[in-house]
Amino acid sequence: MNAVSTVAQLLASRCESRKHQSPLSPDAVARQLQALPGWSSRGNAIEREFTFPDYRRTIAFVNAVADLAENEDHHPELTVGYGKVRVSYGTHDVGGISMNDFICAAKTDAIYAP
Repeated sequence: MNAVSTVAQLLASRCESRKHQSPLSPDAVARQLQALPGWSSRGNAIEREFTFPDYRRTIAFVNAVADLAENEDHHPELTVGYGKVRVSYGTHDVGGISMNDFICAAKTDAIYAP
């Protein structure tokens, strides 16, 4: 990956078959993270914590992310608590972080945006 994808480009993209991907280098991950404030890398994944004023909105967000995951065939790890959700995307099939993770991270941010 040479160029960093913008948020608009990520939002317009669809996840690709993992057969055609390889993990991004740590440098490429760091560069791409600049386009997604609030996200950070941790091991073989990128993650962000989202906060909510109550549990009902927390679960509504979880359900919306679940719909996204099914539509993109790319499923995050979710840690749910009262008023917060940690979302972690990693591409297990490639053993690291792929562009699919960034595509879904951008779409997750769009779900969260008011």
